[in-house]
Amino acid sequence: MNADAAAGQVAGLFEQALGGDRRALGRLLTQVERGGPPADAVATAAWPLAGGAHIVGITGAPGVGKSTLCDGLAKAATSDGRRVAILAVDPSSPLTGGAILGDRIRMPSAASHDGPFVRSMASRGQSGGLALAALAAVRLLDATGHDLIVVETVGIGQVETDIARTADTTIVVVSPGWGDAVQANKAGLLEMAEILVVNKADRAGAGDARRDLEHMLDLGHRGEWRPPVTLTAATDGEGIDELYKNVQGHRRHLTETGPRVDGRARQAAEEVRRHLHHWGDLTVDQPSEETEALFADVAAGRLAPSAAARTLLAGIEPDTAGEVIGA
Repeated sequence: MNADAAAGQVAGLFEQALGGDRRALGRLLTQVERGGPPADAVATAAWPLAGGAHIVGITGAPGVGKSTLCDGLAKAATSDGRRVAILAVDPSSPLTGGAILGDRIRMPSAASHDGPFVRSMASRGQSGGLALAALAAVRLLDATGHDLIVVETVGIGQVETDIARTADTTIVVVSPGWGDAVQANKAGLLEMAEILVVNKADRAGAGDARRDLEHMLDLGHRGEWRPPVTLTAATDGEGIDELYKNVQGHRRHLTETGPRVDGRARQAAEEVRRHLHHWGDLTVDQPSEETEALFADVAAGRLAPSAAARTLLAGIEPDTAGEVIGA
């Protein structure tokens, strides 16, 4: 399918999705996952309208209760009048490439007609646990009027950093017995998290886990925002209101201190770089007038990241593929 045909196919679905049609939105997300011209057309339509949502990333090791926590957070936000979407990224099999995509089993609110929009997506082997298509999916959900987007990532441990580059607020979840103070200091959580959660707090050891995290913050925290440590028992709803309050507090902090615009610019540049790396193992290492202008257009909503990456890719000689580009 060529670009014009793809744009025509996407246009009608996009208008329906803007009107609240969930089936149309689901079909657009399928196009995003498949890639190619239709995915570019979706990105081009969605990008100018995106930028108003608050993106919350929830990450942590498998089994700490991230899906249940997402469901509770979505309920709290919906009760507060927010329109919520959840994007759950599942690990793909290294043998078959398949994924179970069973997160919504632990999200009963997804069955409600007026509950959050929930979409599962396979990681497809992307390093750091966040599928490249998930970035475009977040922008589409943003553009179609969801003002709180929760992204639940695979949770593969210390390399789980992609979500920190994409989200406005990153929540790192642990559970009692996850480790000791030494583990807390070496896990890289301090650099990633805006909010720390000890889930399954009804189990023994929750207080010790919280103490270790607070100690970690005392030793190494820098900056104006100190990540709060929240105790939750998501299956019973305990601590969810406090967690939502902390998310709102961090959003106000971003608004008051002004890093939100700079953060969006960094996210735009990061998406362009990811497309280049995915398509041709290329990176933008040094800034040039051309790349800076393209990044500015992307950040301002005038150009989709995939379109900017294709513009840069078109200017690279075939025999330089795999090398670093820049000026």
